[in-house]
Amino acid sequence: MRQKLIAVGLTMALAGCGGGGSSGSTAGTAPAPSTGANISCTGSCATADSKLSVADVQAIIGQAVSEAQGQGVNATIAVTDRVGNVLAVFRMAGARTQVTISSGRGVVGGLEGISIIPSELAAVSKAVTGAYLSSEGNAFSTRTASQIVQQHFNPGEFGGPSGPLFGVQFSQLLCSDLIQPPAPALTALGVTGANTVGPKSSPLGLSADPGGFPLYKGGTVVGGVGVAADDTYGLDSNVFDSDRNLDELIATAATFNFGAPLDRRGDRITADGKTFRYSDVGFTDLSRPTGQPAVFASLPGQLIDVPGFYSASAILPGTAITTAASGIVADTLDFPGLDAFILVDSAGAPRFRPKDGTDALPGSISIKANEVRTLLQEGLKVANAARAQIRLPTNSQARVSLSVIDTKGEILGVVRTRDAPLFGTDVSLQKARTTMFFSSSAAAAELSALPDARYLNAQGIASGTNIKFADYVSATRSFFNDPTFLTGQIAITPRAIGNISRPFFPDGIVGTPNGPLSKPFASWSPFSDGIQYDLVNNAVGAILGAYVGALPAAGQTSSTPAQIQALLNGVVGVRTSGCASNPRLKNGIQIFPGAVPIYRGDVLIGALGISGDGIDQDDMISFLGLYNAGVILNNGLGHAPPARRADNLVPGNSRLRYVQCPQGPFLNSDAQNVCEGK
Repeated sequence: MRQKLIAVGLTMALAGCGGGGSSGSTAGTAPAPSTGANISCTGSCATADSKLSVADVQAIIGQAVSEAQGQGVNATIAVTDRVGNVLAVFRMAGARTQVTISSGRGVVGGLEGISIIPSELAAVSKAVTGAYLSSEGNAFSTRTASQIVQQHFNPGEFGGPSGPLFGVQFSQLLCSDLIQPPAPALTALGVTGANTVGPKSSPLGLSADPGGFPLYKGGTVVGGVGVAADDTYGLDSNVFDSDRNLDELIATAATFNFGAPLDRRGDRITADGKTFRYSDVGFTDLSRPTGQPAVFASLPGQLIDVPGFYSASAILPGTAITTAASGIVADTLDFPGLDAFILVDSAGAPRFRPKDGTDALPGSISIKANEVRTLLQEGLKVANAARAQIRLPTNSQARVSLSVIDTKGEILGVVRTRDAPLFGTDVSLQKARTTMFFSSSAAAAELSALPDARYLNAQGIASGTNIKFADYVSATRSFFNDPTFLTGQIAITPRAIGNISRPFFPDGIVGTPNGPLSKPFASWSPFSDGIQYDLVNNAVGAILGAYVGALPAAGQTSSTPAQIQALLNGVVGVRTSGCASNPRLKNGIQIFPGAVPIYRGDVLIGALGISGDGIDQDDMISFLGLYNAGVILNNGLGHAPPARRADNLVPGNSRLRYVQCPQGPFLNSDAQNVCEGK
């Protein structure tokens, strides 16, 4: 069995979709899983006291355990802080230790059907997702995540386009060079001092399995809770009914006194005229009264080790996002007057101050530190003036993360606006690397040289199915009828890459063929979506294989030092090689909008990526940020020549998109068509 567990490492690359089983279905709108009056925070409520205490974590777990008992099931419950530190993982006596990945479509391949996924990883991933997708302006759950990563938006609404965050599940991975590994791994990597700095990784990436919620205090996000009780790590494939999902019922109870303000929940927010889902259950659906959890020491079960992520020796207090201990602080160096926030290390030093490009391009045209600073400043200005799409109250400014890279994929600068959702930090970098890589002259050659993605069967054993990346290159060239495609002639954005990474082309039109970077719909799922998943399959598999190899053997109560050290060695190794076995794609790729390549004249020199409060806003901020910086610098830095942009391509009579900017996007201006002609 241990051999099978070690082999399953390859399975868990997806991290991101969930949807577990349910205990029946009822129609209608669920009562609100929240308590207390609405608190009108707009991004500035967080203070040094905005964090979970040990007593808070005990109460959250106690409430969850009480509801699990009332439902007649046993559960694993995880609590994290806002930046992803695991504060506690509690397993009730008799709770299942493994879950099965399934979209419910009967698909074979990728992560589909793997049946030996540790339940604690599912619970932690759900908790991180609730915390990372939420802010003072929006509260999104793992059920919300399920709604926005599937082949249609809404799921079950045939003919609609794919979810607006299609592919976001493959982010926050442990192999990312931006996302911080868990505290024990930081020590193994030579980091000393406080090990709470984030954002931290999620063991399975972002989850779409109902049963994960954000936790709030005083109107600001302070963490997340995730529950694994049923036997499936899946998703909600139909938003038009209401499920009595066991994981969601237990997690709802956990949020009592820590629930999102009602007027910030996803079910109060719209996109494309559609309301997001937050929860299918409420407090009136629970089996037991909430607010009176049992004494923690009397709960039936125990804290458990999550090797490399959490030690069961103690419940930990959370960190506040405004403090250096969290790894995210207000900027005092590079972005005066822009209300900017930066990432810092355990000593409080900036991690990604603007710096020169490392690629030494001919003619000294590589991007310079002052240009990186100007790009980020101009992006911040656009964001601060822009109207957010998925944030309340209406007419709030957009809150985003911004990343700049060179043509080697090296991080040249990262900055955030106040209260930007945490998931966007890693995603903005993924977007920048995606547009840079696929616009570069070496894309086809480097993809073709990658090692095969090796799939597993349901038991976690090598299935013999290997995916060759050269086949994606061939399929793409055939799709465009261009044998030289992916050799730098075309500037390609994540929006354009997304156009050809969907299981239907054009997007959402049932019965049409898949895009060349996607699986055909018959073999597609959010757990195996095509090139995006295949790129991270082996690296994430290696880490998760190391994790299951570090689980205590039969009769052990905790992992041995040798097991833990082997796991930490695996973390170091995979973070060195990166998620995609390519140094220019160290944290994988992203296939929804929000980045542009940077050119000097007609030569690619880098990319700018944005992620936060709406995909059209992300597109606009990156597009105008680069354009405005080019005007200010007046040295040839700017957009790709219009004739080279991907929106000149019309495969199958359906034009690709380069960027899509919202109409009337600014808070204090009636300007329209703001990206036109630039």
